[in-house]
Amino acid sequence: MATLSAPVVSEHYRALIVDSNPEINQLLANLFDPTDWTIRYAADNKDALKLAHERSYDLIITSQKTSGREDVELLRRLRLVRPHTRLVILTDEFVPGDVLNSIREHAFSYFARPFSTEKLAEIIRLSMVEPCWDDGIEILSATPEWIRLLVRCDIVAANRLLQFYREASGLPDAETEEVAVALRELLVNAMEHGGRFDPHQYVEVGYVRTKRVVMCRIKDPGEGFSLEELQHTALANPPDDPFHHMAEREARGMRPGGFGILMAKKLVDELLYNEQGNEVLLVKYLGKPGEPTKS
Repeated sequence: MATLSAPVVSEHYRALIVDSNPEINQLLANLFDPTDWTIRYAADNKDALKLAHERSYDLIITSQKTSGREDVELLRRLRLVRPHTRLVILTDEFVPGDVLNSIREHAFSYFARPFSTEKLAEIIRLSMVEPCWDDGIEILSATPEWIRLLVRCDIVAANRLLQFYREASGLPDAETEEVAVALRELLVNAMEHGGRFDPHQYVEVGYVRTKRVVMCRIKDPGEGFSLEELQHTALANPPDDPFHHMAEREARGMRPGGFGILMAKKLVDELLYNEQGNEVLLVKYLGKPGEPTKS
């Protein structure tokens, strides 16, 4: 497995890992390049808090032996000492409500076992990308079934939100990933075209889950657009030229891409835009009438 290098190599970065078991400890240690990182282990959350009092750490990863609730409490106490501590919660068991509480307390990310090593490695890499990160996701209101958030217009915030969603969705893995991919594509589009990737701008995201449907609403801070104007996306391509939009993007000086809306339309059941073009509603149905509901 490739190790992760910190963006700046002129000094060692410090990671604090709360002891789990030899297997998990070794897995986590393998994610850090020893030429760039110094790793220290804490016996438990109490010890981690004591060590954080003594010196700052660039990243803290909790133990899978503790619950999300215990780790959120650790984060609250850490904030009093190290206000901008990046903490990744690693827990053995998912408990409803813990993910929302971790977002409220500005955890950097959340993983319940079994977790993807690749996704954890990506989150660790993202933790070092920006010096200012902990105002990137703000909860406006939340119940387990209905959540409203503000997400800062940058890719790091988008990717962090997607990991929180994966842990809290409660859907089968395949459907979780379909909604996650579609949501990310639409969220990044909103950040790029509505927010111009301005970190002072925020996208509003709503998430509703019922027994039969999942809905995600994304509202960007821009003036909107019409679908007829989207010559720079794959939606405008003629059937015999699936890459026609790439020339349009190059002419406009835009990054490669343009497949996001088309991809999202294929992954969910409905994609609806408002008249102004700055709000989109993603709809995913969970089974058909007469079928058992999915929990």
